[in-house]
Amino acid sequence: MTPAVKVLEKAGVHFRLVEYPHDPRAPAYGEEAAQALGLPADEVYKTLIARLDDARLAVAIVPVSGQLDLKALARAAGARKAVMADADEAERATGYVLGGISPLGQKRRLPAFLDVSAEPRAAIHVSGGRRGLEIRLAPGDLKRLTGARLTSLTRG
Repeated sequence: MTPAVKVLEKAGVHFRLVEYPHDPRAPAYGEEAAQALGLPADEVYKTLIARLDDARLAVAIVPVSGQLDLKALARAAGARKAVMADADEAERATGYVLGGISPLGQKRRLPAFLDVSAEPRAAIHVSGGRRGLEIRLAPGDLKRLTGARLTSLTRG
């Protein structure tokens, strides 16, 4: 059981775990999850960690089908600039390995931002805290449990 699953169980929210065999040669974890589970890429959300210009880290939760707009994330976080955090920094801050970083149950609670495309959906999939494990849950539950702010984060 991962910290993400523990958070959901403790909160008593409805969720479903979905597993798939992770291919270590897969070039992109989110796309791999969508393909392995037979889901549209706009229903699977990736968790990205960015460094803001004041050295804070922030979590961006965006659909696999989109690309994170770092300028939009910086604006939403009240910063001038954002860059992707390096893998080691992201793993240390969250307690998860790259490709398995969940927005839930992170070692350190970071400011989180959820792309607005999630809002109208009944459910989305996010990483369950390890490669090959996805969590299906309502976006409202994800928003509440992470403290995420809804905002436009993807380039169109």
